[in-house]
Amino acid sequence: MEEKDEPSKKIEPEEEKKREIDLNVLFPPKGYDLNRLFPDEGTKKLLYELRRNKRDIDRFIKSLRVEEE
Repeated sequence: MEEKDEPSKKIEPEEEKKREIDLNVLFPPKGYDLNRLFPDEGTKKLLYELRRNKRDIDRFIKSLRVEEE
């Protein structure tokens, strides 16, 4: 069983590397090079997830407002 788990773990990081996160595109330009300020891939992924979660929360709140009316 352990041998089957290892190859699947190797595939996931390769897929993540293919999709590089560009923070300057993700967040509107503020006069800073966000990719240079946050070079760590873990931090970039965290910021990407935060942005995505905020978008999902905003959609949820909008759906609640529609139901109230």
